[in-house]
Amino acid sequence: MTMYELHGVRYTVQENGRAKSILRVDELRLGAGGVTGVIGPNGAGKTTLLKIMAFLEPPTAGTLIYRGQTIDPRDVPLSIRRTMATVFQQSLLLDMSVRQNVALGLAFRGVPKKERYELVDEWLHRFHVDHLAHCHAHTLSGGEAQRVSLARALVLKPDILFLDEPFAALDFPTKVTLMEDLKKVLEDTGTTTLFVSHDLMEVRFMTDRLIVMVGGEVAQTGTTAEVIERPNERTASFLDRWRTFAALAAVR
Repeated sequence: MTMYELHGVRYTVQENGRAKSILRVDELRLGAGGVTGVIGPNGAGKTTLLKIMAFLEPPTAGTLIYRGQTIDPRDVPLSIRRTMATVFQQSLLLDMSVRQNVALGLAFRGVPKKERYELVDEWLHRFHVDHLAHCHAHTLSGGEAQRVSLARALVLKPDILFLDEPFAALDFPTKVTLMEDLKKVLEDTGTTTLFVSHDLMEVRFMTDRLIVMVGGEVAQTGTTAEVIERPNERTASFLDRWRTFAALAAVR
């Protein structure tokens, strides 16, 4: 079942008095359920694609169809926005306790206080940060803060979760344990997820399907295994560069 469709989407910016193309997507479909990765080099348009799909940035042109409904990205109904949640590379926690941060979205939605904090405590436990409930957000490590950010997003039970490089700022051991925990949560909930990363290891572990972005365009789509094992020419070029970089980094 298709949850999201993009047709003729373009995003341009003005640079030195000229229009510069950042994103060109003729057609793209996102199925319901599972985790779809978006991978590509820096400047490939990955985050721009995510922001457009999350209705955080309107495209210059194109059509966005969400759950069968064509949406005007400049006038998105609140009912649609409330089906989505986004987690960025930086945790963006507010100046309050962990428990209050995770409860914030529920409070905005009018969830009664008792029910609100029962849900909050459940999700803090799921991400193994319930012992930090009454700690101030600024006292958390990077990994702890990202766990709280994920709990804050998923406590809302979104139909679609957008993840923009959520592990990029974490050290390797912290990244691995959080990836394992998040993968289990997403499998248990069945939340449709779009996961942006530049790291092949992350997408191989986390995703079912893969979108490869190169030069602001979709270079290849398919199951993660298909794309990695049978890349087309543009995808192969990116994967070869990534593997070379990873090998050099491992030597150092």
